[in-house]
Amino acid sequence: MNVGSSSGSGEPDVMMDVNTTPLIDVMLVLLVMLIITIPIQLHTINLDMPPPSPNPPTEEPVVHTVMIDFDGTVYWDETALPNIDAVNAKMQEIGSKPIGEQPEVHIKPNKLVDYGVVAAVMASAQRNSVKKMGMVGNEQYVK
Repeated sequence: MNVGSSSGSGEPDVMMDVNTTPLIDVMLVLLVMLIITIPIQLHTINLDMPPPSPNPPTEEPVVHTVMIDFDGTVYWDETALPNIDAVNAKMQEIGSKPIGEQPEVHIKPNKLVDYGVVAAVMASAQRNSVKKMGMVGNEQYVK
């Protein structure tokens, strides 16, 4: 901005710049109003958790480990299963038992495996009413 430049004559030059201060003020007020009026987004996932029990279990639960190798091979307690139908049969066997008698199923995928295989195993457990299921081995993803 030239405020007092002299071009040789006694007349000051006319300033052709736009005053942006009111524009910035209005934009800041609108931004603050927008931030205040936007509702807080709550991203929640509903999980069916068992009710808390004051008595700890007296015996160790039976645990079946389902390992999924990097190439998609599914191992049930270190025994390779030939296809997803064999996984369904194992999950159906567990799901047919009452909830209190169901063994735990620990799914341990390799970090390089395609997620579709993991999703198929989890879907099989859900379809067959396996209630005691968990993902283990997540520490391999920490850098």
